Amino acid sequence: MQVDLRSDTVTKPTKEMYDAMASAPLGDDVLGDEPTVQKLEELAADKMGKESSVFVPSGTMANQIALATHTNRGDSVLIEDQAHMLFYEAAGPAVIAGVLPRSMYAKEGVVPPDEIRARCLHHDEHTPGTTLVCFENTHNRHGGAVTDVEHHRNYREICDELGLKIHLDGARVFNASVALGVDVREITKHVDTVSFCLSKGLSSPVGSLLCGSKDFIAEARLWRKRLGGGMRQAGILAACGIVSLNAMVDRLAEDHARCARLHDGCAEVDGLKPRPSMTNILIVDTAALAGDWQDRLNHEGVLCFSAGVNSLRFVTHRGVDDDGISFALETIERLAGDFC
Repeated sequence: MQVDLRSDTVTKPTKEMYDAMASAPLGDDVLGDEPTVQKLEELAADKMGKESSVFVPSGTMANQIALATHTNRGDSVLIEDQAHMLFYEAAGPAVIAGVLPRSMYAKEGVVPPDEIRARCLHHDEHTPGTTLVCFENTHNRHGGAVTDVEHHRNYREICDELGLKIHLDGARVFNASVALGVDVREITKHVDTVSFCLSKGLSSPVGSLLCGSKDFIAEARLWRKRLGGGMRQAGILAACGIVSLNAMVDRLAEDHARCARLHDGCAEVDGLKPRPSMTNILIVDTAALAGDWQDRLNHEGVLCFSAGVNSLRFVTHRGVDDDGISFALETIERLAGDFC
């Protein structure tokens, strides 16, 4: 048996998605007449409570388009220290938007509101002014940590006071809304723009959406073109995204429950200390080297990644059922003796 806990990006399309791909009306999205893409963009904007949205190939592209559209070259932007936009997007803020990122501290993945005031720069002839603040919800490198609605409300109040825009990297924002038990719009109404991924827990093969005002998205489309993100008969992909938004959100609770079970099981194993987890990402601190754990687990059919010298990362998703969690825990327990 093998269970793949490396990431929720390994999910495969559902039968309904394959059927939707086969029957999707198609056009040319770059020429503006792709009906299935347009349907997805309208649905995504409505789900996020925004006026408009644009379909792009990846979450990284969505985030970098948002940065470039919100800012001018030489601006300062605030981004949490462990954020995906800093760690995993190939220095995009500097290379594409030409902005100066300044990092913010987060406690267990949640930025204290006072960090915004403390890190914000005021423009003068010596100093780049801060114009944008970026948050991540849920937070990847902090183990799927969830920022609650009250924090987002506080961020909005402070940013309005300081004249700052807010972009939310909401790659897994539906996981956050399910964990909090609120409509996702309760989170996104406090931000100017939000990106989210279809290709993670929502199980589509490819694609992300960037959502915001009509004027913002019109400008964002220019940046999509500049970055080569315009796709032609993209309705084949958008058809899967429509299924994701209509049928795959509520089931994310199953992934959270299986992650909680994995957490509790690891807590019983000597040499392992799982960190708190509210969603589908689990970081487990290891007494032994995480690289050694990863090699042994992968060899035994439990695929995972090391997240640091002494930490492992496991991610639950639609492709991992209860038997998969049982197999993972049995394997972890069996190998633990070799590391103690």
